Amino acid sequence: MKAAYYDVPGGPEVLSYAEVETPACPEDGVLLRVEAISIEGGDLINRATAAPRAAGDILGYAASGEIVEVGAQVHDRFIGQKVTSFDMGGSHADLRAVKATRTWVVPDGLDMAAAAALPISFGTAHHSLFARGKLNEGETLLVQGGAGSVGVAAIQLAHRAGAKVLATVSGADRAARLRAYGLHAAIDHRTEDVTEAVMRLTDGRGVDLVVDPVGSTLAGSLAALRPEGRLVFVGNAGRASLALDLWPALQANQTLLGVFMGSQLEKPEVHRTVDDMLRLAATGEIEVPIERRFPLREAAAAHAHAEENSILGRVVLVP
Repeated sequence: MKAAYYDVPGGPEVLSYAEVETPACPEDGVLLRVEAISIEGGDLINRATAAPRAAGDILGYAASGEIVEVGAQVHDRFIGQKVTSFDMGGSHADLRAVKATRTWVVPDGLDMAAAAALPISFGTAHHSLFARGKLNEGETLLVQGGAGSVGVAAIQLAHRAGAKVLATVSGADRAARLRAYGLHAAIDHRTEDVTEAVMRLTDGRGVDLVVDPVGSTLAGSLAALRPEGRLVFVGNAGRASLALDLWPALQANQTLLGVFMGSQLEKPEVHRTVDDMLRLAATGEIEVPIERRFPLREAAAAHAHAEENSILGRVVLVP
């Protein structure tokens, strides 16, 4: 099979594309013929900073495709079925072996690129908003990095739940697109003081909940919270130091909650939530924006595009 892999961490240029050994179908898993690969933020961070687990390590978390082989222990998947999948590696290839519990059936009518991109972005957003953040109807939410994949998902899901949604963005075009998803107010972090803008928009109260996938914005997220508010920290897309003075949060009785979805997506309740959101996407009730598609052989160019351009939506590879 063909795959994109790397031997040393670094920029997109470290990715190679070549023929590699086809993975064996695990007893508790399935083998997919991959149709779409979502380039996740974690893929970019891992390629740039993490040594591969072994030489020729195939990168990538998320891919959708058709099952071509089923392990002997699997009884709820079948050959020919369309699924989307998550794992800690192996997505950047035209075949993927993955545990069956890390797959979801793709509903009829859902684009396979959207299916590839949904579980991590919408699964993370839903878990952050509701399981961890306990967002209620009528509350006010701040999303840091509203144009990121988790941000776009969080805006849509929070709006559907009846919350007032604020988000940091860059540029009027992005802000306009996000308002179509339910964003109440955009804060341009390049030209505005985010904390001041939040206080103005909330009449000095602060927001009830912040979802922060950026990491470098954590101090500002805490400053934007009301007393006894909640901050859900869900990543470090900004790749900055996460050192943080927590004394102000203690004095304000605020709560800081961490979310790492790599250990959550197989949990039955989270798995069912992703199933529900795949059905909502198939009926058009939520949208998974796809910014651009590249052939898998151009994985290095696709990674560079995802890192260097102000995009809204996932960059997808197609074998």
